[in-house]
Amino acid sequence: GKGKVAATFPWEFMIKLGVNIDHVATLRQVRRATEPDILQAALEAIKGGADGITIHLREDRRHIQDQDVFAISKKIRVPLNLEMSLAPEIVRIALDVNPEKVCLVPERRQELTTEGGLAVSKEVKRVSRAVSVLTKRGIVVSLFIAPSEKEVRAAYQSGAQYVEFHTGEYAHAQTSKARARELVRLKQAAVLAHSLGLGVNAGHGLNYQNVQAVCQVPHLDELNIGHSIVSRAVFTGLRSAVSEMKPLIRKSS
Repeated sequence: GKGKVAATFPWEFMIKLGVNIDHVATLRQVRRATEPDILQAALEAIKGGADGITIHLREDRRHIQDQDVFAISKKIRVPLNLEMSLAPEIVRIALDVNPEKVCLVPERRQELTTEGGLAVSKEVKRVSRAVSVLTKRGIVVSLFIAPSEKEVRAAYQSGAQYVEFHTGEYAHAQTSKARARELVRLKQAAVLAHSLGLGVNAGHGLNYQNVQAVCQVPHLDELNIGHSIVSRAVFTGLRSAVSEMKPLIRKSS
């Protein structure tokens, strides 16, 4: 029963799971149709145990649309995390929506998905301006960055409250030695971020096979996972796919 699950996986030892539902919208946009319903996807993910919903309003609107952002923000009872570029148009929409959280990410039109971290160190002033505008509205701002000392320190300088480490290098590593090296980078970056007072999130390329090792990274608050969950949902349903991921995500002892 519920009591047994709570005893096995007490909430205080759980890393939060933000479920990215962008690729539900990708399927819809293939036909420019009304299905699958993106709000229903958000609600199903929450029923499966999602602690938050993540969506990326890209400048080219390839999946999530403006109306999706407004509809989801009004109807869900967990935090909405809006991934977004620094484009002034997108910042204005974020201010209109006023989500609980935003994550500033790099964006290139030709990429299939976000390919790397935001180069905060190269544009601290521009990032800081966006962070200031958003935080003044009461929005918690995270920066999606590579797990490097340079970018962590730049993120701290920008005034953001959180960093979200890009785990793609770890997820796509071809050898155990390479994976171990990337885990060390993530752990060192997390320790530094925490020492500066930054919250620590992570995501990109995480799935049911590789996520548990990432949970060894200290000070992790939240993992944002999308593609692998939506892929499994094709076979199991979204609620089940989320609920299967939840027990894999535990803080290291």
